Amino acid sequence: MNWITNYVRPRIGTLLNRRETPDNLWLKCPDCSQMIFHRELTESQQVCPYCSHHMRITPAARFEALFDNGAFREIDPPTAVLDPLNFRDTKRYTDRIKEARKATGRTDAVLIGKGEILGVKTVAAAADFSFMAGSMGVAVGDAILEGARTAVDENAPFIMFSAAGGARMQEGILSLMQMPRTTIAVQMLREAKLPYISVFTHPTTGGVTASYAMLGDVQISEPQALICFAGPRVIEQTIREKLPEGFQRAEYLLEHGMLDMVVDRRKMRREVGRLLRLMLKMPPHTEALPAPDDVPPQPATA
Repeated sequence: MNWITNYVRPRIGTLLNRRETPDNLWLKCPDCSQMIFHRELTESQQVCPYCSHHMRITPAARFEALFDNGAFREIDPPTAVLDPLNFRDTKRYTDRIKEARKATGRTDAVLIGKGEILGVKTVAAAADFSFMAGSMGVAVGDAILEGARTAVDENAPFIMFSAAGGARMQEGILSLMQMPRTTIAVQMLREAKLPYISVFTHPTTGGVTASYAMLGDVQISEPQALICFAGPRVIEQTIREKLPEGFQRAEYLLEHGMLDMVVDRRKMRREVGRLLRLMLKMPPHTEALPAPDDVPPQPATA
């Protein structure tokens, strides 16, 4: 036996070809600190399987879970002026936009798509908090208006998933003007007698809460989402009093009449689809029955 050929060389080859284990296979839940395998987290739509804490999810992943068979068609919004005020703080606004686009792969903070939810043709829009905190600028206003116009043209209901830190300060008064513009978008849906469902995700704050997000025919939120105009820390510093436990969270707002429902993300497709069929006076949706070969045998009865 040649020990160099049979032992040393394979051993060296194994050491040289050893693969490093990726660092992102396991993620720690920020709420309960449990370690979760990345595939398990993806299958649960970024919801912790141990404590049901809702983590951030991309608009594309949200739409794949929302629409039937994960099939939807993306709608391109109009191209907005990149930097209307030539704004600069610690860095140029254009540089911030470029960084956000590189990090998210999106041109701006809102994705629009259309497809079917439990058989109901629907247009939906979802904000991406990873894109400059989902802040509302001219491009976001254009996207929401385009979504509403598409819904009217298609005679379809409109769903908006909100997540934002408020108006985009780098666009000044133009950002604030998106509040009445998006309100007009909601009015277009009402004049066409089309359902508009507003879904709050964590966090939804500022001018977004003060405009289109609070104008839904039905107001839904994911669990424990922060929903407010000014945050609790700002309010506490202003009034110099301690706020109630859970103040401005979804469950608190549901209890005080500002929300209609708090729905787990994993049940969102079923609940939204049920509401749409009810609002459009359609019969309840029945899921396809399994094929005869897939039906488990029934126990014998006496």
